[in-house]
Amino acid sequence: MNYKETAKGILEHVGGVENISNMSHCATRLRLNLKDETLANDEDVKAVDGVVNVINKAGQYQVLIGIEVPHVFEEFEKLVKGNGNVEMAESNEDEGIISKVFSAISAIFAPLLPALAGSGILRGLLILAVQLGMIKEGSGTYTILYSTSMAVFYFLPVLLAFTSGKRFGASPYISALIGAALLHPDLIGLMGDIGNGATTSFFGIPTVLPIIITIWAYSFLYKFLDRKVPETLKLVIVPLVSLVVMVPLTLIVIGPIGVYVGEGIANVVNWLIERSGILTGVLIGGGWSVLVSFGVHWAVNPIMINNISQFGYDYICPLTFACNFAVIGTALGVYLKAKDPQLKGFSLTGIITIALSAIIEPTLFGMLVKNKKLFLSQIIGGAVGGAYLGLMKVVTNAFVFGSVTTFPAFIVNNANVIHGAIGLLIATIVGAVLGYVFTNKEDKLA
Repeated sequence: MNYKETAKGILEHVGGVENISNMSHCATRLRLNLKDETLANDEDVKAVDGVVNVINKAGQYQVLIGIEVPHVFEEFEKLVKGNGNVEMAESNEDEGIISKVFSAISAIFAPLLPALAGSGILRGLLILAVQLGMIKEGSGTYTILYSTSMAVFYFLPVLLAFTSGKRFGASPYISALIGAALLHPDLIGLMGDIGNGATTSFFGIPTVLPIIITIWAYSFLYKFLDRKVPETLKLVIVPLVSLVVMVPLTLIVIGPIGVYVGEGIANVVNWLIERSGILTGVLIGGGWSVLVSFGVHWAVNPIMINNISQFGYDYICPLTFACNFAVIGTALGVYLKAKDPQLKGFSLTGIITIALSAIIEPTLFGMLVKNKKLFLSQIIGGAVGGAYLGLMKVVTNAFVFGSVTTFPAFIVNNANVIHGAIGLLIATIVGAVLGYVFTNKEDKLA
């Protein structure tokens, strides 16, 4: 793929630079907010080399590209911003609140996914190594690897502050400094373990929501200072006022509010799983692909990350595994029955891609969405596998995307690993059987 040509083709067929009000990307999609969606030609965009599909949902024009989307986004951003010489157009004021939320979540978390995934896998492998007696807990090797695997969660406020600053139009470096100040050992020690310290103890175990809210609020202060402070004084005044105002404000107001809201959301989800694991498993395991197809699954990801950072485990993440393995199973069923070389090749590529990288969109949009019976097959497979995982209260110890390579995230205890493997096997088998049944030997890749 020629990333520059792909970016130019997309930009040309969505109405040009003047029609872009905002842009970001996630793991597989270029996400655009267009001023006038009627100027975009879906069929022409789909015809651009490297584009898999176009999805216009949740107030965003989403161009599905695959795992190479960061490279395309880099070239697209150069074209829109003119290599930094042309400022990005302000976000459309008429843009819906749902669109703004999804766009913000996507832009904030997408750059951190490799770090979260890599750290999660390392953590799982370290636990496995300890259980097998390969590494002794408390040894120098263990301490180094444990610190490495947990660094992304401990310093999550700093990383989220940086990406949030970029998304909300504040200085990402001052934003990161605000996040870092909240993690300073002296500040944490000052809070203590009881009273007011208990309210703000989230700084020792980072949570997601408070720092995002903090930087969102800071963006208004930053823009005000940027307009009012003379250029000759900005170098000193802007960071000084930013730190003096935002750190105490976060400690006194924003932090506690964010903690309570974040914990409330996580507790509701976890309460539902405790009360009816089967129902939760069916809904998430079966419905995750629907959320992915609309591009709104990003709204759930922060809850999983929050659970991991606070409790050390999460119930939702295994259910997303069930969805992915059901897609693998359905693609396997198609591969085993179809005779068309293109369809067999596409399904096999999908199996390998998901197993290694957990990216389901190409298979989902390239094959399953086009065939309602196959789409239903993976939904049922995910629901059945998810029901078992929910019933057995299977958890992961890290936020990862569901694939074979990320299975170490299930290494919490032996029972969790066994039930996790059984649940994913169920999702795969059910998806494969239904995929085989609903595939005609004469089917072709549409």
